[in-house]
Amino acid sequence: MRERGTRSLAVEELQKMAQLFDMSIDQIINYDGSIPKEVILEDKTELEQIRLIQQLEEEDKQTIFRLVEKMLTNKKFKDFFAKNAATL
Repeated sequence: MRERGTRSLAVEELQKMAQLFDMSIDQIINYDGSIPKEVILEDKTELEQIRLIQQLEEEDKQTIFRLVEKMLTNKKFKDFFAKNAATL
């Protein structure tokens, strides 16, 4: 351990980090220091938003699609009842 509070990593620790961050050991060792920025969907075009969603794990994508389906279904019911309530 050095005075800066740093230490060398064992190969096993590098392998675990690589798996955790879905990177190669080479990418970790030669890391350029740029940290990913928070993704904010609202400042993206619709096509960019879909591309970002497509990058997710399958289970996460399905969760998002189920939420969207539920919201769309709720909107259809609201629109239906609003239209039919106006005719009463």
